[in-house]
Amino acid sequence: MLTIGKLAQAGDISVDALRYYEREGLIAPTAKTDSGYRLYGEDAVRRVRFIQHAQACGFTLAEIRELLHLRQSDSACCNDVRQRAIEKKLQLSAKIRAMQVMSAALDRLLAECADGEQSVDDCPILAALEQVDDDRERAS
Repeated sequence: MLTIGKLAQAGDISVDALRYYEREGLIAPTAKTDSGYRLYGEDAVRRVRFIQHAQACGFTLAEIRELLHLRQSDSACCNDVRQRAIEKKLQLSAKIRAMQVMSAALDRLLAECADGEQSVDDCPILAALEQVDDDRERAS
């Protein structure tokens, strides 16, 4: 059995993060000592690493909770997990496309402000950003 400190060390994670995972229902202590300290089983390290890897793949804690439930479900199959991975991949691809559009917009603004020596009042970047707001106001 591991204390929360030992689990944090084994999982290379902070104690505060473990407490947060516990509040979110992602991990739970197996037992408590007579003094009230939480004790975790050896499988908790594996679960913490699963959570960390899933987060690195872009899954939210709610989605990770769902994946953990699927793992314990008798009626779920690999295709259920695969479907969630496909959905996450599509979400990430959409975000990447949106960020590429934002990056291109910033490239255009930076090109308009090539010398950078103008006063802030004449800054083409600020003027362009104000223009966007004006366009939205007219549209609404």
